[in-house]
Amino acid sequence: MKYIIRKAHLADSEAIQRLVQHYAKEGKMLPRSLQYVVEHLRDFWVAEIQTEIVGACAFTMSQKDLAEIKSLTVSQEHHHLGIATDLVNTGITEIKALGINRVFCLTYVPEFFEKLGFSQLPKEDLPHKIWTECIHCPSFPDCGEIALIRMV
Repeated sequence: MKYIIRKAHLADSEAIQRLVQHYAKEGKMLPRSLQYVVEHLRDFWVAEIQTEIVGACAFTMSQKDLAEIKSLTVSQEHHHLGIATDLVNTGITEIKALGINRVFCLTYVPEFFEKLGFSQLPKEDLPHKIWTECIHCPSFPDCGEIALIRMV
């Protein structure tokens, strides 16, 4: 199946939120309100097949030289097509062009990110700023997410 990766448009907001909420309901990621998606739209890349949004991923700046991957999601029927890998790699290309040299994520699926060159690290090694969202998670403070980082 052919898909394209592109920056998100305002018209994509509801589809992005729907994809994220699907996995949030399963406890696999933080929920995102439609307002959050709209406010952070510039951070998102989407995968599109014809006119359907089938994947999304956001990249936010945490510090001068550190970015975070957030809300990586691909619809279940489009798994194993390489969409998640392409979303991550596209976002990394953008942050590298901005001069960011490290990217991290918090995930329940470390194996996926390890295949992309990420390495695990203790969560305590990450900046305290990232914990501002964690307090809104129903699993806080006993979260099972794994922290990973990669030089870019």
